Amino acid sequence: MNNPLVLLLGTLMVAAVFIAGVRDIAGALGERARLQDLIFAENDTPARSAFDRLDARFRRTRPGRWVETHLVLAGIKRPPLQVVLLTAAVAVVTAMILDKLLAPVFALAGLALAIQGLRVFLRRARARRREAFIQQMPELARVLANATGAGLSIRTAVSLASDELAEPASEELSRVARAMQFGDSLENGLLGIYDRLPSREIQVLVSTLLVSSRSGGSLVTSLRDIADTLEARKETRREIRTTLAQATLTGYMVAAMGLLMLVMLNTIHPGTVEKMTTSIAGQIALVVAGGLYALGLFLIRRITRIEP
Repeated sequence: MNNPLVLLLGTLMVAAVFIAGVRDIAGALGERARLQDLIFAENDTPARSAFDRLDARFRRTRPGRWVETHLVLAGIKRPPLQVVLLTAAVAVVTAMILDKLLAPVFALAGLALAIQGLRVFLRRARARRREAFIQQMPELARVLANATGAGLSIRTAVSLASDELAEPASEELSRVARAMQFGDSLENGLLGIYDRLPSREIQVLVSTLLVSSRSGGSLVTSLRDIADTLEARKETRREIRTTLAQATLTGYMVAAMGLLMLVMLNTIHPGTVEKMTTSIAGQIALVVAGGLYALGLFLIRRITRIEP
């Protein structure tokens, strides 16, 4: 019984050291590139590190563009190549752990799990950024109402709000302000916010600003009414999430218990899971159990999901 535990502890230590090393190297390379850019700022072609050149090449590939786009949408300011390398490291470590604890066939599941984990992480990061923006919308509406009430135009009010608010509203409004400085229309800039952070609240605010900019009307009153409505919706969403938090956590814990039971069984009787993967009855049992757990997780996510 001690041998699997020693292997597990050793694998976890190697994984932690490997991930920390990759992260430190990537951070050192990024800091070196930043310092070189500062030193050679007066040159037309500043020197770049080897990592930056590889990252630039990776950005031009189709997977690189996909990763970069989702990092921007999630508000993560990391080089795409660094994120991919960390994901690959996690995938290899996860495959090694599952291979040692369960069976070689679970190593492939570990690789797929790590790749899917990157997709889930980016999707959740984007959702958190959208929720943070929605939380700022009552304050954003009030700032715009006060600015337009003081006689400023909507364009000037957007620039003012980008300076007054914190992230992520500041970054999104700064993009709109920069786009208008380069000749883009207010409509395209505001619709860009909705494309990056789709939600009903943002759609209502964007529609109100666009209608007011086209046809005029009492924009100050509309924005203040929207601010009050968004404040009430924010409290309602918070209460719903608090109510569903315990049930959601319990469901995920029950799903994790299935994998822990396999690990416990294989620790008590080494080789049991590998024998299951080589027999027809064991394969059927694992597929059925995995399908039921996947179905349960899917239903939990659908039931507890709050539409943006």
